[in-house]
Amino acid sequence: MTEIFVSSDNILSPIGLTTAENFLQLKQNVSGIKLHDDAFMSLQPFQAALFADNSFAINDQQKKYTKFEKLLIASVNDALQKSNVSPADKKTALIISSTKGNVSLLETEAPSSSLNQRISLNTSAQLVAQHFQFVNKPIIVSNACISGLLAILTGMRLIQSGQYEHAVVAGADVISKFVLSGFQSFQAISQLPCKPFDAARNGINLGEGAATVIITSNKSHSSGIKAAGGSVSNDANHISGPSRTGQELYSAIKKALKAAAISASDIGFISAHGTATIFNDEMEAKAIGLAGLQAMPVNSLKGYFGHTLGAAGLIESIISMQSLKENVVLPTRGFQNLGVSQTVNVCSSLYTSALQHCLKTASGFGGCNAAMIFSKH
Repeated sequence: MTEIFVSSDNILSPIGLTTAENFLQLKQNVSGIKLHDDAFMSLQPFQAALFADNSFAINDQQKKYTKFEKLLIASVNDALQKSNVSPADKKTALIISSTKGNVSLLETEAPSSSLNQRISLNTSAQLVAQHFQFVNKPIIVSNACISGLLAILTGMRLIQSGQYEHAVVAGADVISKFVLSGFQSFQAISQLPCKPFDAARNGINLGEGAATVIITSNKSHSSGIKAAGGSVSNDANHISGPSRTGQELYSAIKKALKAAAISASDIGFISAHGTATIFNDEMEAKAIGLAGLQAMPVNSLKGYFGHTLGAAGLIESIISMQSLKENVVLPTRGFQNLGVSQTVNVCSSLYTSALQHCLKTASGFGGCNAAMIFSKH
């Protein structure tokens, strides 16, 4: 099987505009989550990680791009500058990951056929592709909150199929009234900073962000990390509620380990989805136990970035890769007392350890699950 190497990456978030900036902030326990009082977004104040106005910029004199597209372009641009991979290469794919895209335009624009076209993820993907002069038609992955992780796996499989040698995998989401009110209707939003896996957890905080991972089969382009294996599953349990057993996420973990040709004991740490909802964290804990990983350090990054939806899998994968490089496991911000029924070794403080492999998991609405293994090489 063709090995897949990570060439370069970028994270664009309210706490940093590069991967290095973000990782430094995390090591210093800095969170982007703040209390916002915006009557247009919500009648009640809400906790979220949102970009300040003009906190990132691209050349858009013609006002051609939306905030969502600007995020994607800024992130892709930084990653491309650090890589030898070219958009003009016929063997380079562009994969865009998002759950909501430009849906916020429904709040400000009058209904029309042109609006329907403008909010299409296909339109945004084409604009990004044209900006960088990608020669191949972009590929879109939108599968709830596993979108970012599934986009990386899609890129891996396309390269391993022989169709491409490189893939630029980018994801982004912005928070709007539409998005926030949807989660509020589920009573899933916490009024306080979220507490993944904690006994007092009561919901998520949302976050804005973008991220890009450039992967390749060319080892000479490698930054020292490879995407060793991955898998997806679906528990078909409920439109929004996860499996009650964790069996299906465990199935994805087991297949990811097999694809990477390693055992559970080889995993140095787990970057969990860890949304801080009652049911998600309980399900993940059960899956971790079924996989025999209950002793491995586990963290969730939602207390720093919030839930960035279609960007979450990418942002958290990149942070996991950086953790491998620096042999540092980050703590789970907000965690104090274990609040799940299964034993899970939730990381509550920063520590160093010799790391070789990490497991990244994600789960989302509709019962989708994903698991990926990242390794040093």
